[in-house]
Amino acid sequence: MPSLFGAICLLGIMGNCIVIYTIVKRSKFRAQQTVPDIFIFSLSVVDLLFLLGMPFLIHQLLGNGSWCFGATMCTVITALDSNSQIVSTYILTVMTLDRYLATVHPMRFNHIRTPRVAVAVVVLVWILSLLSITPVWMYAGLMPLQDGSVGCALLLPDPARDTYWYTLYQFVLAFALPLLIICMVFIRILQSMASSVAPLPQRNLRVRTRKVTRMAVAICLAFFLCWAPYYILQLAHLGVQRPSFAFLCTYNVAISLGYANSCINPFLYIVLSETFKQQLLGALRPPQRSLRVEPATADGGSLNMRHVPGAGPRDRDNSSGDHVLPVTVAVH
Repeated sequence: MPSLFGAICLLGIMGNCIVIYTIVKRSKFRAQQTVPDIFIFSLSVVDLLFLLGMPFLIHQLLGNGSWCFGATMCTVITALDSNSQIVSTYILTVMTLDRYLATVHPMRFNHIRTPRVAVAVVVLVWILSLLSITPVWMYAGLMPLQDGSVGCALLLPDPARDTYWYTLYQFVLAFALPLLIICMVFIRILQSMASSVAPLPQRNLRVRTRKVTRMAVAICLAFFLCWAPYYILQLAHLGVQRPSFAFLCTYNVAISLGYANSCINPFLYIVLSETFKQQLLGALRPPQRSLRVEPATADGGSLNMRHVPGAGPRDRDNSSGDHVLPVTVAVH
């Protein structure tokens, strides 16, 4: 398990750093950002923070559950882990609602689907998530182990009763309710896309909207397929007094699936978004140097040829009046 977690952590951190770098490199937090840009960037940041807590989990596995980083780090890492799960779910839910507005009501709510509103929604999601993990802030702490060391755990006041209610609370808040909302919204989107016929001038726009919607469906589906085993086993654990070795192995595999979701998201962006592929290559490609020809001066001087960093085929295309490629990860 430590080797598996280590591979997931390494690939996930690399993949999410590439996504974040690509978005920052191409948009530079300016007006070119779109609403899908902001949601994908936020989701990548959350996934990265989630994966940064994995080395502590790996250390616990190697040390048979012992924790040597102190009580403060125990609270911080436990809260970061719980918060990342909830924030990811809420961002996916908001992303689904945005796809609904873009697909079913593309013109009616266009004034709402702005980058500024998207940033405000992400901030609100973080605030709600931090408030929803209040039990973690209150009860995460150090627990003495049989070998004399200490472990990091959630020390609820009445373990028998509080574990039951906290498990249900986490299941409903972080999984069941968002899953219900996302399923209902996507059913409505599919119904609208199947029944509507767009005018010819809007055909390209609708094709691009469907591509972005397909990517959103894939991201949401991957999230819930990866996290469903974990939450189901959490519920099953309520009725198991002494879990068997097979149950513990299955539980560890379910945890690894949850972490793997943060690892596979960047690869979903690359596979499903042609625009993101182009932007990734553009962000990783080193600047080119080429010759630029300056016009003759007014006094009849000769042409001046000089090297200009970054001047390549795109610059020559721009001089002829062609439009540059879009610089955002996804289109509306």
